[in-house]
Amino acid sequence: MYPRTGRQRRTEPVISIVTLILVLVTSFSFVPGEGHAQRAKLQGPLRILKENPRYFTNGSGRAVYLTGSHTWSNLVDIGPKDPPPRFDFTACLDWMQKLNHNFIRLWTWEPVTWNTTANRENKLHTSGPQPWARTGLGMALDGKPKFDLKKPNPAYFKRLRRRVSAAGDRGIYVSIMLFEGWAMQFSAGAWQGHPFHPQNNINGIDGDKNSDGKGLDIYTLSNPAVTALQEAYVRKVIDTVNHMDNVLYEISNENHPPSTQWQYHMIRYVKEYEKNKPKQHPVGMTFQYRGGKNETLFNSPADWISPNNEGGYRDNPPVADGKKVVLSDTDHLWGIGGNQAWVWKSFLRGYNPIFMDPYDGVVLGKEFDTKWEPIRRSMGYTLLYADKMNLAAMQPHNDLASTKYCLANPGVEYLVYRPAADKDSITVKLKAGKYKYEYFNPDQGKVVSTGTIRATGKEQVLQIPFKGDAVVYIVQAASNISGS
Repeated sequence: MYPRTGRQRRTEPVISIVTLILVLVTSFSFVPGEGHAQRAKLQGPLRILKENPRYFTNGSGRAVYLTGSHTWSNLVDIGPKDPPPRFDFTACLDWMQKLNHNFIRLWTWEPVTWNTTANRENKLHTSGPQPWARTGLGMALDGKPKFDLKKPNPAYFKRLRRRVSAAGDRGIYVSIMLFEGWAMQFSAGAWQGHPFHPQNNINGIDGDKNSDGKGLDIYTLSNPAVTALQEAYVRKVIDTVNHMDNVLYEISNENHPPSTQWQYHMIRYVKEYEKNKPKQHPVGMTFQYRGGKNETLFNSPADWISPNNEGGYRDNPPVADGKKVVLSDTDHLWGIGGNQAWVWKSFLRGYNPIFMDPYDGVVLGKEFDTKWEPIRRSMGYTLLYADKMNLAAMQPHNDLASTKYCLANPGVEYLVYRPAADKDSITVKLKAGKYKYEYFNPDQGKVVSTGTIRATGKEQVLQIPFKGDAVVYIVQAASNISGS
């Protein structure tokens, strides 16, 4: 969540052996919103696709690729007034649908304030509603009634159910964030505004067991009374949304490294509680900031993870090996950052890219900053190709393209990304046969030329007819592939 910057481009050598004849040239635009018509009717909860565990699947048996924008106040209202302005979730879904996004990370926020000094801004936000009812008796440190940690807040869970349902009606998957660990480390005054602070609840709960004034003990297993309350809250969340197909869970955003065993416990707890429920949903663990290791995520019992930038996830992502479904999130790579190339590189290496979006600028950043439009649009474009291809049968094959970015089912389908800094010509190793191809320009959102290739089993030279980022889709001419 903390803004981090930095980027670099990688240039790969280009090999030229055989020439390519362009047969047909056309120009047309993709209309991102069209993809949602096919996905609006969900076909069962997600589960890991055994044949290609880089992705989830549902009742359709096809690979489900996830991508989309998320912003901080999309569940709990956050803003500079008290009470904070109500977030327009319907407008957000409209916006996502136009961009052809199919995934939203639904944020929670535990303390009643957010001091943005650590985010390099100078705002003091309030937040609400929280999951527990504010019934009193007595006043909390913010001058409002104390929390009753034994009573769920109906407004919170009614909103949760309605928003997850509304997203599902649009074919959008929702990852429900159960806890939020960044604030307690970096937002000044967060512990004083947390429901588990002894002066903020009527239940005699003090989450700061070691009395260091930070309250991070609540994200360990050191206080059984706190853990029991957290488990009761998790059960309430699951009871609220278990009947819906478009649900995933995230244990906590960017919690501190000592939370590992607590997070592992919560992952197992969610799985155990859902085991006898009508539906079971994927559970995720995201990067522990500051000082966590991606190894902790890969070793976890989670179904999906979101790593940090160690290992090249910003500029040259390692090939996804399928040990976990990976949602590569700019939140854990930059904070607020990223670029169009990152979207395509991540997709071509077997990841599901998602974007920490300033959106309306109320919490952080600028209102609908056009700087991030290439990321937003390209996420939608990658989803169009994921739907178009038989993604379940495709794997990253760095060896098949000179750019080293290639998803392929060799002899059937290939998708190649050419970074803007690379040469105009690229080479692709195709099995012998006749193929159709198209050149897609992400900057324009257009397929700018199409044609056919008769491959001889050797490397094919493709001359990209435009500058900048480019995507080449190649499919066996006899195939009738439509959707993954």
